[in-house]
Amino acid sequence: MPRLLICLLAAGCAATAFATDLTVVVDFAGPHSDRSVREMKREVEDIMKQSGLHLDWRGRQDATRDLPANLVVVRFRGRCVLEPNPMLYDERGPFASAYSTDGEMLPFTEVDCNRIAASVHSALDGDDFGRLDYLMGRALGRVVAHELVHILTRSALHAREGVAQPALSGRELIGAPLRLSRGDLERIRTATTQPLQSLTSPQ
Repeated sequence: MPRLLICLLAAGCAATAFATDLTVVVDFAGPHSDRSVREMKREVEDIMKQSGLHLDWRGRQDATRDLPANLVVVRFRGRCVLEPNPMLYDERGPFASAYSTDGEMLPFTEVDCNRIAASVHSALDGDDFGRLDYLMGRALGRVVAHELVHILTRSALHAREGVAQPALSGRELIGAPLRLSRGDLERIRTATTQPLQSLTSPQ
């Protein structure tokens, strides 16, 4: 994990009660589409709105200004773009990884854009090819929302339905709307009275 983000989160998340405002720092290691990023943010906000959370999005370069108390870092690996011709990449495996230390979930997750793109491409059909940036953003948003559920509830548990279910197919990443389950909503609302874990380097 980048040292800057470790230090930033260690300072920003220690001993602070979680509020309804959450800052999400996005850090892209590879190419990405501005249109996809806008759609990703819109999708996450739409999914999380029932929880009462207000999300403040920042790039890594803006994260040190007016350091917020409640902060989550989302790092994107690979190519966060959806090409008309699919690249050869094994879509099996997790779309993202969260970290914990001493049994506590850390406010940091890494998203595998290559794996998401491969899964989405397998589900494309007809008119989908005319809105690749939009669909990639939707898929990224659903994966990020899934990870936020883990971080906010401090748990690796999954829901039986909705965006936090154990696995999402390519069609589920870009198809009909996904929502938070009732159980996820209750756990997130309960967590707003508790502090986020301070971030140290994942083991």
